[in-house]
Amino acid sequence: MKVLVVGSGAREHAIVRSLVEDQVVDAVIAAPGNPGIDALALCEPLPDLTDAAAVLAIAQRHAVELVIIGPEAPLVAGVADVLRDAGFDVFGPSADAARLEGSKAFAKDIMSAADVPTGLAHVCTTIEQVADAMDALGAPHVIKEDGLAAGKGVVVTEDREEALAHAQACLAKEGGSVVVEEFLDGPEVSLFVLSDGVTALPLSPAQDFKRVGDDDAGPNTGGMGAYSPLGWAPQGLTDDLVARVAQPTIDEMRRIGTPFVGVLFIGLAMTSRGPRVIEFNVRFGDPETQVVLARLLTPLGGLLKSAATGRLDDYQNLRWSPEHAVTVVVASHNYPGTPRTGDSIAGLGDVEGVPTAYVLHAGTALDGDGALVSAGGRVLSVVATGPDLVQARERAYAAVALVQLEGSHHRSDIALRASRDEIAVG
Repeated sequence: MKVLVVGSGAREHAIVRSLVEDQVVDAVIAAPGNPGIDALALCEPLPDLTDAAAVLAIAQRHAVELVIIGPEAPLVAGVADVLRDAGFDVFGPSADAARLEGSKAFAKDIMSAADVPTGLAHVCTTIEQVADAMDALGAPHVIKEDGLAAGKGVVVTEDREEALAHAQACLAKEGGSVVVEEFLDGPEVSLFVLSDGVTALPLSPAQDFKRVGDDDAGPNTGGMGAYSPLGWAPQGLTDDLVARVAQPTIDEMRRIGTPFVGVLFIGLAMTSRGPRVIEFNVRFGDPETQVVLARLLTPLGGLLKSAATGRLDDYQNLRWSPEHAVTVVVASHNYPGTPRTGDSIAGLGDVEGVPTAYVLHAGTALDGDGALVSAGGRVLSVVATGPDLVQARERAYAAVALVQLEGSHHRSDIALRASRDEIAVG
């Protein structure tokens, strides 16, 4: 089977890495890929990920049998629809179904119809409505841009003026609206659920770290690290979330004539009142994918092909490594502000000397001399596994210490509290 992976980040590098280990996968093409992916697969230029005609041309030229769309932007733009109309099997939802991520207001409507436990929310189109909603829900204030924002459209703050300023910036955009939500306490969980439009098949839960600094300080980012499994999670949590959240959502999407095919990414908080959904995404999350796929033993290519072709019920139980996995993101200078790019990257070969550790590329490129340089905000994801979370962390951070990128920064506390058994639920 030939597989095309659309995207250029560490998530796509993790997917490609898993695909090339699948015996049913003969070849992997990535568009556009990155220098790390290029060592494993054939990379094709793709200047605009939302250019459906260009993606279709690549799929046709290579006669691929499965297309996996990594990021949210091409899904919301309808790239999957164009490919399906041309006869390709696609892992990724239609544009209509991708509204679960593309519109937080639509997602809330679906949650309400499916009786999914979530926080109270108000959709606002004026700053006066925002102020009233903030008064009704109280602090901390949660202000979300009602659209795609690469994981950085959310502000959670006690500062009323900061919340209003973020809302005003969102409303100033064409057609701008915001969702003001109830603050949900408790540790957060990320759960990926594969769907073929009917069946819901969960992967192993993970936890990511959105804030840029240690102890959850600073602004939100696309994600600074993650770990899996969650030793502190209540027994039966995954089955409960499938029954109460994933399956009702997939059933509701099918009921309204918009079947969901792909991965439903459920972000939730384990509040004192039980699990509450924070948001839905419609693609594998980054950096959670890096740790979830590090533990998945079931071959990925056949699994995603089954989801794309309505045969997920062929899989009763997925196989998982008992190992724990940790990933730490190495970010460029000034991220999550305007990142500095073009800095030389070195030391990646030394990482191979750390047991189980490896590097996934995200924002990297080759300069005119063929040297590896930074090309984005989140530059690398350093991954390691171990028999327990303590050893997985030690290996991951030992590997991070070998990476040389001037001005880079990373969090030093990824999975730290979990490794010390300091996370409590309820």
